[in-house]
Amino acid sequence: MSDRNPCLTCGACCAYFRVSFFWGECQSAGGTVPDDAVVPINSTFVAMIGTDRKPARCTALLGSVGEATRCSMYEQRSSSCQEFQASWEGGVHNAHCDAARAAHGLDPIEPPVLPHIQPERVA
Repeated sequence: MSDRNPCLTCGACCAYFRVSFFWGECQSAGGTVPDDAVVPINSTFVAMIGTDRKPARCTALLGSVGEATRCSMYEQRSSSCQEFQASWEGGVHNAHCDAARAAHGLDPIEPPVLPHIQPERVA
């Protein structure tokens, strides 16, 4: 994978999954997520507005999925968003990333091609 973050041309996860997390991450409870960006799911969890229904699309997602996207509240995003990684980020495959991309007609992210290392020659 290149040094460029593939999420900047994707955004599929933000327009596919319900983004739910503990209500304590909201600003009114001392967290970072703006209260007006969430809806209650139950007495313990909230979800990002737009991801609480199908078709899902987080209201914080700007741009066109598969072309150019960004999160309008990136610095204030929930732990769910912080923990979700693009497939092969850090060398780890993420089947959930692949599923979200497939739902939007996008190919999965390919694993990085590692350079072939030649064994040392013994003289």
